[in-house]
Amino acid sequence: MTRAAPSIAANVEHVQERIARAAARSGRSPDEVVLVAATKTFSAEAIRAAYDAGIRAFGENRVQEWESKQPSLTDLKASWHLIGHLQSNKARRASRLFDWIDSLDDFSLAAKLDDAAGETNEWLAVLIEVQLDPRETKSGIAQVDLPAMADAILQLPHLQLRGLMAVPPFCEDPGDARPYFRRLRRLRDDLEQQFGRKFPELSMGMSHDFEVAIEEGATQVRIGSAIFGERPKK
Repeated sequence: MTRAAPSIAANVEHVQERIARAAARSGRSPDEVVLVAATKTFSAEAIRAAYDAGIRAFGENRVQEWESKQPSLTDLKASWHLIGHLQSNKARRASRLFDWIDSLDDFSLAAKLDDAAGETNEWLAVLIEVQLDPRETKSGIAQVDLPAMADAILQLPHLQLRGLMAVPPFCEDPGDARPYFRRLRRLRDDLEQQFGRKFPELSMGMSHDFEVAIEEGATQVRIGSAIFGERPKK
């Protein structure tokens, strides 16, 4: 057991309590919100400690980093999410390593993921990453292109479109992020109306602002430092 395990367990409990309170404020059950532990730069031992504390969903930012950790964690019964930008030349590797691709923002990449998943006759859950403020981030699809992107993914037999993901600009006051979270929820609602089907997942909110995100409808929150502490310095 890693020496940090007791503090990780205490942090997980505290975050879950905050999730429960935020859900209650919005008239929701905490069971509607999945805590995805964001494990970029954190060790396999830290991941195992979080698993032992009850976490069952983990998000990595880079394919190669997860490749280095995955062999020592194959016994964990968890879902593995890619939450960082995926380069097209790593699509095949990502399709083997992850259960979810949460940051899909390009149709050619979607087609490569579909081909790769089709080689083993499996399917991948995917979220479309939406660019909420082009001045702040280059990742994500433009909002105007979202319906066409969703329609294209729905034609791919080995991808299951589950909803949307976004990273809003950092706001010192977490409440200032509320309009971005609300916009993503409305974009999802518009898609559901347009396509006549449910896209249940909204991945939004991180350690700094996840409570506001839950109040605005988040079903997945990506929490790193609030569980593991500050990221190791390079």
